[in-house]
Amino acid sequence: MEKTNVIYLAGGCFWGIEHLMQSIPGVIDARSGYANGTGEEDADYKTVCTGKTGFRETVRVEYDAAQVSLEAILMAYFYVIDPTVQNRQGADIGTQYQTGIYYTDEKSRETAERIAEIEKSSGAPFFVEIGPLKNFFSAEEYHQNYLEKNPGGYCHIPWAEMKLFAGLHIEAEEYTKPAAEVIRAKTAADRD
Repeated sequence: MEKTNVIYLAGGCFWGIEHLMQSIPGVIDARSGYANGTGEEDADYKTVCTGKTGFRETVRVEYDAAQVSLEAILMAYFYVIDPTVQNRQGADIGTQYQTGIYYTDEKSRETAERIAEIEKSSGAPFFVEIGPLKNFFSAEEYHQNYLEKNPGGYCHIPWAEMKLFAGLHIEAEEYTKPAAEVIRAKTAADRD
């Protein structure tokens, strides 16, 4: 029986999401790329940055479900993104930075939609796209493992938050929406 699963996560600049996902025990591989856009001929950084391709900077996350649940991966994802803004994360602005969760199977769809409902329960605006993966093309090699190659490189995700998930273990039934005070504090810090 195959123990690996794949989910595609768009969370602003792919450098940080890739690095975050690689730090989670049970994640086998995380690869930066472009998802759900016009086609392979437009899947390059310069063209994607025009905002005319529909592509989102996305990370392909392959994980061992015996070691880490999709719920845990999505908990980490929602912890570091701001789901209340559209076409933006941190200082990065543009359609390529739109947040999204793209699935390739029914079980992942159900999990993503269930977790999104929990996240939406605060009543705040919610702009995370959730839908099937239409296409994915790996980003240029210089984008792969970017923060590993460039330790001082820009990232909209605080390093302390990335370290937090390095020892992550959470069971599916334990996923809960963080307290409103925690969310307010986090979003206030993100805006500063």
